[in-house]
Amino acid sequence: MTDTDTDTDTDTDTDTDTTITDTTITDATTTSSDTTACPAAAGARTLVVLDMAGTTVADGGLVERAFERAAERLGVRPGTPDHAEKLRYVLATMGESKISVFRHLFGTEELARRANSAFEEAYAELVDGGLVTEVPGARTAIEKLRADGRTVVLTTGFARVTQDAILDALGWRDLADLTLCPADAGGRGRPHPDMVLTAFLRTGAAVDVTDVVVAGDTAYDMLSGRRAGAGTVAGVLTGAHDRATLTRHGATHVLGSVAELPRLLAEPA
Repeated sequence: MTDTDTDTDTDTDTDTDTTITDTTITDATTTSSDTTACPAAAGARTLVVLDMAGTTVADGGLVERAFERAAERLGVRPGTPDHAEKLRYVLATMGESKISVFRHLFGTEELARRANSAFEEAYAELVDGGLVTEVPGARTAIEKLRADGRTVVLTTGFARVTQDAILDALGWRDLADLTLCPADAGGRGRPHPDMVLTAFLRTGAAVDVTDVVVAGDTAYDMLSGRRAGAGTVAGVLTGAHDRATLTRHGATHVLGSVAELPRLLAEPA
């Protein structure tokens, strides 16, 4: 994997109107935050794929602030109905590849890429300003997972340049075994399964996709994990979506935070 700042030019996701309203998974089982194991969990659970913002990283609403800066550069004035409608969509699609979101909002590839570049620049500036922290216990949880012999991959819907800025701000460059953004998986971000399957193929850490664990804070994380065939798809309540939404879109478990994940995975599947 290469560290570049060109992801916004190579992202090739062609989905322009991804919604979650028609993708409810009806066989999902949720548990209380005591992490009682669900029958859907399977295998040795040797590969753990974790979302970043909202799951392992707390950004304090930076997505909204970065969007406002980007939208203003494209002539969308704060306080207008157009701005409010676009912001609602951004918040509703938390977890999705950002370039895909901007394609939906602005209609043309040129405008989408301009908006995405402006968003990534604004977000990186906010990150550099010290406005990003770890979700309490996230680093310890990742270190525990790896100490237990599991491979950990961090994924994001942001471009590589923004992902790297977050990793640098937290001192997390060497924390996980692998980090992935949509461009690393052929350009398609969540809710597609591509990043999860790329983690499976690149690491070779699991014999079967049912040995994969996916954890995230959004419906898109849940859908991505289920579509990839992951045996454990854990929603966490530290980010965008609530228990009901996570369960409706495929969570096999719902946890208070990622800090509870090592204990869950230490239990029999």
